[in-house]
Amino acid sequence: MPLSHHHIRTTVDAYLARHPHERTQLGAFLAALDRIGDDIASSSTFSGHLTCAAIVVDHLGRVLHVLHLASGKVLPPGGHAEPSDDSLAAAALRELHEETGIPPQAVTPWPGYETVPLDIDIHDVDAHQGKGEPGHQHFDLRFLFRLRTADETPVVLQEEEVGGIEWRPVDKVTSPSLREKLLKLPLQAEPERANASALINGHGRYLLHLRDYFPGQIWEPGMWSLMGGGRQPQDATLEHTARRELAEEAGLNIADLTPFGTEYATDDAGTAVPIAIYAGRWNGDPRELDLTEGVMLAWFAPDAPHRLRIADTTSDLVRRHAASLPATQSGPESEEESPASPHDTVPNIIGVHLYLERPDGKVLLGLRHPNSAFAPSTWHVLAGHLAQENAIDCMIREAHEEAGLHIERHDVELVHVVHHIGKPRNPPRMGLFFRARAWSGKPELREPDKCTQWKFWDPTALPDDLVPYTRLAIAKIQNGELYSETGWPA
Repeated sequence: MPLSHHHIRTTVDAYLARHPHERTQLGAFLAALDRIGDDIASSSTFSGHLTCAAIVVDHLGRVLHVLHLASGKVLPPGGHAEPSDDSLAAAALRELHEETGIPPQAVTPWPGYETVPLDIDIHDVDAHQGKGEPGHQHFDLRFLFRLRTADETPVVLQEEEVGGIEWRPVDKVTSPSLREKLLKLPLQAEPERANASALINGHGRYLLHLRDYFPGQIWEPGMWSLMGGGRQPQDATLEHTARRELAEEAGLNIADLTPFGTEYATDDAGTAVPIAIYAGRWNGDPRELDLTEGVMLAWFAPDAPHRLRIADTTSDLVRRHAASLPATQSGPESEEESPASPHDTVPNIIGVHLYLERPDGKVLLGLRHPNSAFAPSTWHVLAGHLAQENAIDCMIREAHEEAGLHIERHDVELVHVVHHIGKPRNPPRMGLFFRARAWSGKPELREPDKCTQWKFWDPTALPDDLVPYTRLAIAKIQNGELYSETGWPA
């Protein structure tokens, strides 16, 4: 899954929370993040793009450097993000493996830096006439790792790019900002255990896991907690740990997990254990999940944990996350069903949809992934849910993130609104369909975990397996009708 703008922004915000004094010097990076339409993760975005580096410390406190042949500089291993990278830390680990042959499993995240870079650096890159690349800037996110073993680690150099390696003492690290931060760390300290948990939110509620009551055998027996666990050798990053635990414990796959922070819990021996927290959104029915560990999963409002048998750290984590959300939280990106509010006033979920029609009259549809919680293996228009943004900006963002399309505001018009509901007790939804009169780019699979194919269809010969309200909306748009309803009880 290509790196999402939200994942990048969340990581940078977490870094600035630790280093607020660096906001000014990172101004160019923040400005690039704010520019609509720029793919800051792409190496072809020459207004400036990000790179990721792995800062690897051995048992003697030395830092790994490589000789980059292209620049002639001795730097920590790192490079551009790739569409296959599912996190920024994973991009750094991939570059480490490619340049030195050191696999991700040979290192472990530094405690307290599981989800947040140790350092962010901006530096200029000279023009490369041979490749047709103008001068530009790199926004380098540097993630901190420790070698798992004191034994000598075999190295296989990427000979076309790397001329050699060097383990340097901290006071010889080439980057001044990186050197300053490393000098403040206790580099000779023993590594701590690496753990990860998932904080799952859906329409303002939180998914909690009631653990088995096996005192002395498991952590927090008989208590409500987050799903998660310890890192295993096969986990390249702690995000992989969180995803593996979700799959193993409940068969759950969350489309987008983003770093929220690092918490500390106390184990039975009284040791403080760091836990990397990844936040994600889902809104399904936990009773339908295949639970393999624990007693049950259930949704709770953020003010409910005080009534539960739950660790103070977990209860506080839920409250802090809820407080960080916009006042009008729009809910998950997928369209899973959810019980309606018990109050008379029921919030309506707002979704934006792109009606993209070529000059030949054919309309763009995407085939949803077989594992999608909503409409798996079914055709649908490009769509998404509102975050803290207006509807047109949301539609423009979704078009770029999902399909690589660039659309300007003045080329957008509202062509249909469908008010629909899945089942009588489900929250109603308002679907806004926007036409793009002009756009640039060809549809590409930017989020293959959500959509497996883009195709233009003749509106008179649409696929049979098409989302019903989408079929209705296309027919109404063809007839010039602005509003429709579907799914409401008679």
